[in-house]
Amino acid sequence: MDFKLELVPIPVSDVDRAKEFYTEKLGFVCDVDFSNGAFRVVQVTPPGSACSVSFGAGMIDTPPGSVKALHLVVKDIHAARALLVERGVDVAEVEDLSAPGKPTVSYAAFSDPDGNGWTLQQLPY
Repeated sequence: MDFKLELVPIPVSDVDRAKEFYTEKLGFVCDVDFSNGAFRVVQVTPPGSACSVSFGAGMIDTPPGSVKALHLVVKDIHAARALLVERGVDVAEVEDLSAPGKPTVSYAAFSDPDGNGWTLQQLPY
């Protein structure tokens, strides 16, 4: 039996600001933006990903900024970081981590406007 992770809800304080950040700065595709008054859901998907993130109003009661360590796996971390920095995202410098006998894995962290934590990750393949 398959168990596919296809949607991760993240808490935000300002839905429009979050939508602008995720679509215009990160380049995610907006799949859904639905509202029925007190409830609003926005679903966005990173390019090439089978998993989306959602945020909105009246969805979850988790404090904004409380989600940490979401990973975006990229083939070229330096190019991905440069693209996001060019779009105005404050991305940390690339860190290469390795252990004896293991290949190097590279990381670069950033946050959305509420402080939800993201990491670019380049795997050694």
